[in-house]
Amino acid sequence: MPVQFKFCPVCADPLGEKVDPDGQVRKACSSCNFVHYENPTPVVAAIVQRGDDVVLVRSIGWPETWFGLVTGFLEREEHPEVAVVREVKEELGVDDVQLGDLIGLYSFERMNQLIIAYHVVIQEDVEITLDANELEAYKLVPVSRLKPWPFGTGEAVKHWLASRD
Repeated sequence: MPVQFKFCPVCADPLGEKVDPDGQVRKACSSCNFVHYENPTPVVAAIVQRGDDVVLVRSIGWPETWFGLVTGFLEREEHPEVAVVREVKEELGVDDVQLGDLIGLYSFERMNQLIIAYHVVIQEDVEITLDANELEAYKLVPVSRLKPWPFGTGEAVKHWLASRD
């Protein structure tokens, strides 16, 4: 879940609420006038295609049946195309990553994230070595059997599949 500020990061006084002229309720400090806008965090996501399969990963702590796309945070001053290639290399241990098309931008409100999704291709015979600090497992799902899920990166999967028809 997104970080919930309780104290001002500038002066450490407790945050209260303030209503902006546009009617938005914001967390604000009455001592120093800091306003926390709770802007979404940019995240990149990769539909990693390996031959006729898509690589799905399971993060540490996820239930054994939950698999999703390779994702990661966009770093300061990093272009999303560079970030998505970096994340695939880091999380799958694959050096030869070919960036495909931008699939789209998706709001993931529950996590307060903006997801920037790309299609990425890796070689069919490449060995996958998971980043053990982040991932517990992966599976290969034939593109013909890939089904989108109803939240987060699932919308990107839905659009990517539709674009292939």
